[in-house]
Amino acid sequence: MSLTWIVLSSGRSLDLTEVRMSSTYGGMLEGYPCKPVNEWKIQGLVHRAGTASPTTPVHLVPPPRAYPEDDHVGAFGPVEILPAVSCMGFFSSTPIDPDLDPVLHRSALTVVWFQPTPEVPSESAAEQALLDLAWDELAKDHEL
Repeated sequence: MSLTWIVLSSGRSLDLTEVRMSSTYGGMLEGYPCKPVNEWKIQGLVHRAGTASPTTPVHLVPPPRAYPEDDHVGAFGPVEILPAVSCMGFFSSTPIDPDLDPVLHRSALTVVWFQPTPEVPSESAAEQALLDLAWDELAKDHEL
């Protein structure tokens, strides 16, 4: 059973079966948000997504990055800020291959993305980058 569902720009309906959210910079005791820190956080989240569902492909939605106008440049470069909430979602849909029986098969994709607020994506509220997923190229069919 899904938590919610979204309809992609392509018209394909996706079920969101699990979502994990966390504060992007939660637990950061030293340093500041910058490119090296952000890359480390992004790669860690992608790795955890792959570990959580090893048979399902993982797709990272490239996060928007903000650069405050102050001229602060620390030891690791300028300040670079990702959206406040990092997300990992497990999505499923009907099979991609039209020859597969939709009763016996599903397609699946684990998606990693960032968003400004801790809201679960739904039919009425989802980041545009999620709605624009190229599902047929990214997801993988599997037998139930």
